[in-house]
Amino acid sequence: MLKHVVLLSGHVSAGKSTLARALSERFSAKVLRTKDFLLDYAPRTKHRRDSLQRVGEKLDRNTNGGWVARELAKALGMLNTEPAIVIMDAVRIKEQIDGVRQAYGPLVTHIHVDAPVEVLAKRYKERNSDIQELKSYDEVLRNKTERLVGRLNEVADVVIDTARCTAEDVVVRAASYLRLYGQSSDRLVDLVIGGQYGSEGKGHVASYIAREYDIFIRTGGPNAGHTIYNHPEATKVHQLPSGTARKEDAQLMLAPGSVLDVQGLLAEIAQLRVDKDRLSIDPQAMVIETKDLKVEQALVASIGSTGKGVGSATARRILQRGNPELRLARDVPELKPYVRATSPLLERAYAEQKKILLEGTQGTALSLYHGEYPFVTSRDTSASGCLAEAGIAPTRVRRIIMVCRTYPIRVQSPPNGTSGRIGQELTWNEVAARSGIDVNELLKRERTTTTNRQRRVAEFDWQLFQKAVLLNGPTDIALTFTDYLTLKNRLARRFDQLDPETIQFINELERVARTPVSLISTRFHYRSIIDRRAW
Repeated sequence: MLKHVVLLSGHVSAGKSTLARALSERFSAKVLRTKDFLLDYAPRTKHRRDSLQRVGEKLDRNTNGGWVARELAKALGMLNTEPAIVIMDAVRIKEQIDGVRQAYGPLVTHIHVDAPVEVLAKRYKERNSDIQELKSYDEVLRNKTERLVGRLNEVADVVIDTARCTAEDVVVRAASYLRLYGQSSDRLVDLVIGGQYGSEGKGHVASYIAREYDIFIRTGGPNAGHTIYNHPEATKVHQLPSGTARKEDAQLMLAPGSVLDVQGLLAEIAQLRVDKDRLSIDPQAMVIETKDLKVEQALVASIGSTGKGVGSATARRILQRGNPELRLARDVPELKPYVRATSPLLERAYAEQKKILLEGTQGTALSLYHGEYPFVTSRDTSASGCLAEAGIAPTRVRRIIMVCRTYPIRVQSPPNGTSGRIGQELTWNEVAARSGIDVNELLKRERTTTTNRQRRVAEFDWQLFQKAVLLNGPTDIALTFTDYLTLKNRLARRFDQLDPETIQFINELERVARTPVSLISTRFHYRSIIDRRAW
């Protein structure tokens, strides 16, 4: 639906076409050029500025400027789909503006750009045009209409002096007046995070709700793997968002705060057949080098680190600022087809009211700041940390979905160290006896996605849960592995079919969190989630 008709005016070389191109690229605006209309009226006219000026003036005399509105309507009628924003580059007299305003009323915004004549003359010398220009700017100003075009600033909605602004400044001022950035309070982002020590089933939950979103964003690094049910078999991803294969027309973003294993990422891109136009990797994402893997070997032996180099790369990013050997995504030739700044893409997404799913990695209890140091990861895994890494303001967030297991897990401790506290630790034999699931199935399933190590398991930690609620402020809880409470839950397709003790457990979760348990996973299957959401 047409929302904006933007009329641009200003002297030659004032910056009209530069602004039109930027609005087209950033906000999918359709640009129409009066220059092209003039060529249709006089196809034999040479592509000379003075010839086109004369054709335009003749049309103005014959139609009192009304030809611009007529050509605009004709051009829009020939499009297959009506654009939200159409830009007319450019109008030259007040009567042309009046004609368009009469036809399109409150949809019309008139933006006038200009600069001092000495600046315009300098720009004109450097101009790269698709028509034959005149020899000097003085010749351009011999045309009466061109000389008087500056007076349109008196009737414009917005006037911008482009000599006192960068090209980006001009875009910001124009787009802000048009309200193209959207309201800062537009809540378009939903966030999935882990409430325990990771491996809570975030990937499964994110994959389940993925079809509802237009954009998937992933933070963190390859030290966190997500296993998703991609019918008919499971798929493991370490760097791409979990919804990648679930909704193939959704855009993918790797945030500025991401840490990348280049070869691993390229392998995932190939495996899931991700097109270069679909994936955007922020140029400021950090790159893991071979030396980072070597540095972390001591941590693998002492605290059970994954040893994927994420912490070392992050430390180098801080300590080696200015080192020409430090590489970000923008410095990696193999990533070049995918590298583009994510901030402008998010701006455009907000303006177009796109729904965004931000996927955190690991769990809240592994946060560098809020976990039990030193048994933590190299980043802040809380909701606030994920938002900061992605470059998303808190006011953009609609839902925070905190995923928790019925029995939290941690990675297996190394032979001569520990991976950290886990509360009241259990054995998998005890979980098997309680649930009725064969212990061999549990032992096979409960291996880490990234390092394939056996997991430790413990009783549900209510204190940990309450702390995670305070840190993240979830709007929803997603409870996973309810079949570990009893195998009978695997047969449940509705909430009332769950085991009574499971329902009691869920009620208590809601009392502690003071927020609903909206998603309940009963097993690892595409029909495994009981959906109780009201959104």
